[in-house]
Amino acid sequence: MKITMGRIAAFAAALLALPAFAAEQIKVVERPIGETTVDLPPKGDSIGDLLVFTNGVFDAANKTQVGTDQGYCVRTIVGKSWECFWTLTLKAGQITVEGPFMDEGDSLFAVTGGTGKYAGAKGSMKLHPRDAKSSSYDFTYDLL
Repeated sequence: MKITMGRIAAFAAALLALPAFAAEQIKVVERPIGETTVDLPPKGDSIGDLLVFTNGVFDAANKTQVGTDQGYCVRTIVGKSWECFWTLTLKAGQITVEGPFMDEGDSLFAVTGGTGKYAGAKGSMKLHPRDAKSSSYDFTYDLL
């Protein structure tokens, strides 16, 4: 197959004309007030317990509600971590995440997909407790 310089130049020009996908960072605050823990036997904190939730999500200043999140977590290590999956719903679409939620400190989740503006989303989401009581969390979505 003979490739000419003209074809290479045309291909390169076509690639340069494609819109570049811009990475995006989304910062929101979750207020965890709509949560229920399902305590499976044995009684008390144990492997397999469930945490199910739907919560309001607010702008980075924690003033205006911009969406919701809903999902579930399964207790995997007693007193240490849960394995979670949830969907963040914003006006422009949805973003799904999955990963370990740590009982203390920050947690890092994988962005596994999305809809609308976020179709095909990938990247990571950092969860940071805003206070010792876990009354709200900073979520930072770094989309690639």
